[in-house]
Amino acid sequence: MRFIDPHIHMAARTTDDYERMAAAGIVAVVEPAFWLGQPRTNVGAYIDYLSSLVGWERFRASQFGIRHYCTIGLNSKEANNEALAEAVLDVLPRYLSKEGVVAVGEIGYDDQTPIEDKYYRAQLALAKEFEMLVQVHTPHRDKKAGTSRSMDVAIEMGVAPSRVVIDHNNEETVREVLDRGFWAAFTIYPNTKMGNERMVEIVKQYGSERIFIDSSADWGVSDPLAVPKTARLMLERGIKEADVVATCYGNALKAFGQSGQMKESDWLSPDPIDQRTLFEGNSVLRGQTPRIGETPAIDARIEATVFK
Repeated sequence: MRFIDPHIHMAARTTDDYERMAAAGIVAVVEPAFWLGQPRTNVGAYIDYLSSLVGWERFRASQFGIRHYCTIGLNSKEANNEALAEAVLDVLPRYLSKEGVVAVGEIGYDDQTPIEDKYYRAQLALAKEFEMLVQVHTPHRDKKAGTSRSMDVAIEMGVAPSRVVIDHNNEETVREVLDRGFWAAFTIYPNTKMGNERMVEIVKQYGSERIFIDSSADWGVSDPLAVPKTARLMLERGIKEADVVATCYGNALKAFGQSGQMKESDWLSPDPIDQRTLFEGNSVLRGQTPRIGETPAIDARIEATVFK
């Protein structure tokens, strides 16, 4: 079984994670632009970060047989720094047309302040201008109201629900998101947000239409193998394989495939891995023997260690 992790912050992960993910069957990832854990102090830091998402990180994933895509945007937390937000908004257009950029994101609300609302709307306007999808971060606090507000504003701004992914859903939000025609994504975290046991119950209750899962793995306590692990649990709990494939692979491809940037052929007929390749003079290797001419494939021996 192949998997897509449609929300994972690989800039915060190691090459060991890429190796384990590939071994477990993850063929593609979507990396949203997000907060780094501490405030950025100037727009130059943002420029370097966004450049790494469309450059180095895309290269690094390819060296392990994983196709990398990203979403580009000003995150809701840093939108509250208005001087920084204005400067970032000016540079976003130069990245939105880059290869591998599948949406404007992750954008939305954190504390649901007026300034967050201003820059959420501004980025929805950019998505309309560039005819792009939108990936929405729903707030951790007062999530139900924030999720409803996120959808209200998207519709008010003229963005079709079918072109908006609402992420970090839970049991309180899923029904409204689906009823209003948006894509419902769920973050599987070890201790918070949505655990995989709870996710099994969501799929049992709502089925798999317009639902998919991700790990949102970043610099905090998180699991880059959350998608394949949850898929395995779903199968063990009797969920039909078709629903598992939809929620762990197919629906993410349908949603982000609307961008025209993400195609299944990208990983079904991949270029062979050649770890002699350099990016700006840099390699993913540190003295190791490079892998050359290999076609990405699941390693059953490594897969066994991943799930034990």
